[in-house]
Amino acid sequence: MATIATAAWSIPGKVADRFAQEGSGLNRYASVFDGVEINTTFYRRHKASTFARWAGSVPDSFRFAVKLPKEITHTRAMKDIAEPFKTFLADIAHLGEKRGPLLCQLPPSLTFDADALETAFQTMRNADDGPIVIEVRHETWASAEALDLLKRYAIDRVLADPAPVWSAEDFEHPSKYLRLHGKPKIYSSSYTEEEIRSYSKLLTPDGWCVFDNTASGAAIENALTMLEMR
Repeated sequence: MATIATAAWSIPGKVADRFAQEGSGLNRYASVFDGVEINTTFYRRHKASTFARWAGSVPDSFRFAVKLPKEITHTRAMKDIAEPFKTFLADIAHLGEKRGPLLCQLPPSLTFDADALETAFQTMRNADDGPIVIEVRHETWASAEALDLLKRYAIDRVLADPAPVWSAEDFEHPSKYLRLHGKPKIYSSSYTEEEIRSYSKLLTPDGWCVFDNTASGAAIENALTMLEMR
């Protein structure tokens, strides 16, 4: 069954009564949702014990999608990533079987460079064979060469909204990972019920839909709406 989630697990007061009333924020979030996207790994490292604690506080069926550190995607721009990627995998290893996809979100400035990116993807695949999804934001990725490279390394494209590169029409098959940032105001604007229903129809049985419009608290409300449509 598809995973409907939000970026982080903050629960706004206006819908607090929809969740378990006791336990940590993650405990309460996991009483309703079966997955979450961890964004804080982009900004800083967490102790291995933190991931172990998170994994131990949710049901067996719960999954964590984890965002790659900015050192890999932004600072190093996907070059010479072997050591930081190895460190990242070691940090999150305590999620165990509850680890979901790794999210690789590239900066808007990172153009498609086939040679450099093949090296990066090979490095990643040599170290990890789990699901990896990629969100790109430079128009040079809109090429057959880019699609072929991603397919070769079994890296799935993210369908994002707003969509800087790949829109829904650019997917021959439904995307396995939707990231809805909100529009017109990114990270804040709420989606209408009609929009949520439309995105719900794009979900694959094993896919993820992550609401990232968290700044206004809309993410949880929108995710609850989609959950009710299942």
